[in-house]
Amino acid sequence: MIDTRETVITEALAVIDKALAEMLRRELVPTVEVGDLLLDLRGLLSASLATTVASV
Repeated sequence: MIDTRETVITEALAVIDKALAEMLRRELVPTVEVGDLLLDLRGLLSASLATTVASV
């Protein structure tokens, strides 16, 4: 269970780092791209939560 959480956190941080690197190069970032980033993070975290709840 701890390995799964660490993996999800690592993946979420990678998504954030990649998105921030791309967004910092531009002055304006479309709302759709920010929404996509948040949905990606939510998907990773929701999958982790579902796995954690299922294993309890």
